[in-house]
Amino acid sequence: MNAMIISIYEDNEKLRDLIEMLIGSSNEFMVKGSYPNTENILKNVIKDQPDVIIMDIDMPEYDGIEGVKVVKKSFPNTKIVMHTVFDDDERLFACLSHGADGYILKKDASSSLFNAIKEVLSGGAPMSAGIAKRVLQTFRIVEKPSNNYHLTDREKEILELLTKGFSYRMIGIECHISIETVRRHLKNIYQKLHVQCGTEAVAKAINEKLLNN
Repeated sequence: MNAMIISIYEDNEKLRDLIEMLIGSSNEFMVKGSYPNTENILKNVIKDQPDVIIMDIDMPEYDGIEGVKVVKKSFPNTKIVMHTVFDDDERLFACLSHGADGYILKKDASSSLFNAIKEVLSGGAPMSAGIAKRVLQTFRIVEKPSNNYHLTDREKEILELLTKGFSYRMIGIECHISIETVRRHLKNIYQKLHVQCGTEAVAKAINEKLLNN
């Protein structure tokens, strides 16, 4: 079985050497390129043909975010695992949006990087525990309607009665207003909810939980 080819992009020379030694200790992998930045990354990828790239973010002149963007545009099947000290949302999602396949923090045990390479080659998306949690939290945010229809308290009251099946006359009695005033309120409600009739208003109120506090 041929060893998988790994490339490393890390501006810290000592760390770069350490990563190379760690990866090279396995017969499964072979480091074919080790670089201080992503200045010539396309040429490097063509030359090295890596299966996986280990990519730092903060590098001089040409950083890892730009590196991910460039590589994935031309070589979308090349796996890229970010290896960084940064755990902020801005850099995290910039890397992921450009196609990074994994995101490992340098503060994690060295074995995490080794395992990440194996995982990404198996089709996984390796991430440090804290990073994975934040990504999941982001995607677990259920996109709720804005519900910002600017309904007045009276309009909400009338809409709620409408959802309960009250007729115009019953709404008027309950709210101590005339049927004509009920109609006027409902006309305003329909306009604000962008609906044409009471049935649509009731459906929207229920589906978007407009009346739930």
